[in-house]
Amino acid sequence: MRLKLTLSYAGFLVIAGTLLLAAVWVFLLRGRSNSLAVPERADFVRVFTPGNFGPVVFVPAGILVLAFLLVFGLVGGWILAGRMLAPLTRITDATRRVANGPLSYRIRLPGRRDEFRELADSFDAMLARLEAHVAEQERFAANASHELRTPLAVTQALLDVAGSDPHHDTGQLVARLRAVNTRAIDLTEALLLLSRADQRSFTRKHVDLSLLAEEATETLLPLAEKHGVTIETSGDMSTTTGSQALLLQMTMNLLHNAIGHNLPGQGTVWVRTGIRTDTAVLTVENTGERLTPELVSTLTEPFQRGSERLHTGHAGFGLGLAIVKSIVRAHDGALTLTPRPAGGLRVTVRLPAAPARQ
Repeated sequence: MRLKLTLSYAGFLVIAGTLLLAAVWVFLLRGRSNSLAVPERADFVRVFTPGNFGPVVFVPAGILVLAFLLVFGLVGGWILAGRMLAPLTRITDATRRVANGPLSYRIRLPGRRDEFRELADSFDAMLARLEAHVAEQERFAANASHELRTPLAVTQALLDVAGSDPHHDTGQLVARLRAVNTRAIDLTEALLLLSRADQRSFTRKHVDLSLLAEEATETLLPLAEKHGVTIETSGDMSTTTGSQALLLQMTMNLLHNAIGHNLPGQGTVWVRTGIRTDTAVLTVENTGERLTPELVSTLTEPFQRGSERLHTGHAGFGLGLAIVKSIVRAHDGALTLTPRPAGGLRVTVRLPAAPARQ
């Protein structure tokens, strides 16, 4: 690229010089009485002699000027091209360094904001997102391995105890093995749901979030009543486009999380829907323990658990809000978690509103 730019600069100078000399000949020398002749060797010697700048010596003088412009264009073009391409070279070196090393490297290109600076800044932003994503995936893999290993270890321990004691109650053993196996299956299903949401392999159609909120409330109302949690729903029709199954799972997870992390015997959950400036909004808010902003910022990571859960008969895997985040991202939405001053959590889901049907 540097050689191409150098040749381009030099060629442009030669062409510009040729046009300049042609203009001088047409407008200044053409009307003179001396006729243009083929130059001889002696003409080149007299080129710069005062009084000899006539039409006869104009051609050899022009050739010298063009030769000078060519050399000047090659040398100057090579230097200018090198200076102009220096940021691109720095970006290329950075890509090689990142490809063979840590993702923490940043270009941080100095100077005024131009095309190269914008490219470098975009590359740095991409590296930051990629580094965060890789770190999240590493934590996810480690936590998933730990969570999956736990039921397997419990199963192995139960089998070892049963093998060492022939008179052990097999009915109790089967019940415990069934419970451990059910938990392992639920965890696997949650991981598969998380993977499917990230792949965006679903058909989009109109979905009313207010209807999903009512359906989730009816489904989880017995669980809420069992633990003394009141659910209050309100809002208007809030239509978006996406997968009804995934959006229902999202709403169920939010409501189940709000019931599970609540005050025992006197908790409240508020579910609201509505449309705000071409955005479908679903808000789930619950009472509970006071949460710090630092803790809230980590709740959407897989296997992260907030406050202690109520004894809902399901210990949870710490995947509920992670699945919600994945579903919201797959629907091009935004998820906001805010701690309530009085205790508890406010979760707001913003999705693109569905266009009006024709």
